[in-house]
Amino acid sequence: MPTSLIQTESILAIDIGAATTRAIFFDVVEGQYRFIAIGQAPTTAEAPYKHVGIGVREAIRNLQAVLGATLLGPQDDNLIVPSQPDGSGVDAVVATISAGPTMRTVIAGLLPDVSLQSARRLAESTYAQIVDTLSLADRRKPDQQLDDIIRARPDLILLAGGVDGGASRSIMEMFETIGLASYITPEEKRPMILYAGNQQLASNAQETLSQHAAVFATSPNVRPSLEVEDVEPASAELADLTVKLRKRQLKGVDELYLWTGGTILPTAYAQGRMTRFLSQLYESRRGLLHVNLGASGATIAAGFNGDLTLGVYPQFGLGENLNALLQHTEIEQIMRWMSLDISANTLREYLFQKSLYPASVPATLEEHAILQAIARQALYLAMRATQRRFPARMRMAQADRMPKLDLILAGGGAIADSASLGQSLLLLLDAVQPEGIAPIMFDQNNIMGSLGAAATRNNFLPQQVVEAGAFLGAGTVVSVVASAAIGDRVVRAKLTYEDGSETRAEVKFGGLETLPLPNGKTARLTLAPFGRADVGLGAGRSGSLTVTGGALGVIIDARGRPLNLPADPVRRRELIKRWSYAVGG
Repeated sequence: MPTSLIQTESILAIDIGAATTRAIFFDVVEGQYRFIAIGQAPTTAEAPYKHVGIGVREAIRNLQAVLGATLLGPQDDNLIVPSQPDGSGVDAVVATISAGPTMRTVIAGLLPDVSLQSARRLAESTYAQIVDTLSLADRRKPDQQLDDIIRARPDLILLAGGVDGGASRSIMEMFETIGLASYITPEEKRPMILYAGNQQLASNAQETLSQHAAVFATSPNVRPSLEVEDVEPASAELADLTVKLRKRQLKGVDELYLWTGGTILPTAYAQGRMTRFLSQLYESRRGLLHVNLGASGATIAAGFNGDLTLGVYPQFGLGENLNALLQHTEIEQIMRWMSLDISANTLREYLFQKSLYPASVPATLEEHAILQAIARQALYLAMRATQRRFPARMRMAQADRMPKLDLILAGGGAIADSASLGQSLLLLLDAVQPEGIAPIMFDQNNIMGSLGAAATRNNFLPQQVVEAGAFLGAGTVVSVVASAAIGDRVVRAKLTYEDGSETRAEVKFGGLETLPLPNGKTARLTLAPFGRADVGLGAGRSGSLTVTGGALGVIIDARGRPLNLPADPVRRRELIKRWSYAVGG
């Protein structure tokens, strides 16, 4: 792309996570934007500091050490903006944030399976915990509803409120209940309210609710008709409210808001923007999946021809919410992923300790095995929850089966901090359980959200940074679906390299096999399944296709879908160790 088409400004992206704060530097090199360097520091939102600015400055200092440049003023310790002739400073700043307590949220709508369901999906697009619901199916008396809302202490109330031109009386009654609950609440603790319902009643909502809300906002209807759902415009408004709440909750966010000129986005929202953009950039016919698992939560974003499905699950995060994971799953479901013989009590103790010290890292093999098992189950639960929200054309007949995808991109602390790339890949395959043939990439520096925020300053930056190799190619995965017994042959594979040499493998059911293919190289992969096994070309169909290599080459996963682990714990642990060994874990 010609340099003249690029606004050549350096951009500093600050990402405040629940455990780690990152300072990421982008600049133009030879006419193209590049990811230059990153500095990291522990997030300081919690005690003893309780000021995110301390962690932000420490991350920038670490970035300065890598760059060999000065970004903070030596006298006042403030960011130098814009850049100076001597090379110090930066031209622009953007930020993303996932730190902060989960937003306690009340959702309201008319019918539970229509507008209320849309409000629920809207809430699941950010770091929210639904603490109460209101609908026509609610059998509580108005005074009971009022008491329960006050008792729930919501940070946010999402009011969907019927289709455009639909019922008004019931919605007006909800206005009165919500308005009165907000009025009774002490002013400094009043919730923010977002109205995304019947647009004919927007002015009534404004009149009734705005004077009693901490912040009141309206957006287009998330359910304009019974057949149509559109949460994206409301998601943008909700992202803005999320940042405003963080300004109330966390010291230092106000200063960051000034540094960025207001360009702060919730990390999950920015990741969703990038996922949608990449699905369009790569002209994805089937879909592009991005998964992120860190301390603040699990984020699943899927782009289908530019349409976005975004699910954010703070209840599955590996930080302070970790001790509540057992409210969503049985302990046996976590222990099934264990590679070592570890007791249930040891696992419970780790969950509690990790929630108290979310920035802690595993110090022993046992702790590492526990964290890997927890991460698998958390990401597995988040993935299954999001699959139910995929567009109807992409949902499989079996709820626990994944549609075929064009690309899978993974990031977050759980992925990036694994002991090896093979462990990261195996964690991803176990939790997502993809089908068919798809390249796998890792966001090893966790810059996905920062790219989404930087796009608000420069539209060219995300594309150029991605094309320059900012993500690590792990390789191409062939996930085989077959009905077979362990040890039965399911596929014969042949990889033909550019120089004419070949690598062959015969893969048995229940196994993993890797074929070497360096990053950036391509080869011709020929697959010949046995019986009715499906390698992504259709049941029993053979074929050849060009595949791209990566750090792990071409991986053939013949463990079946859905993945069934042996009930016997000794056999299961041995199998998990064998799989880990197969991918270099």
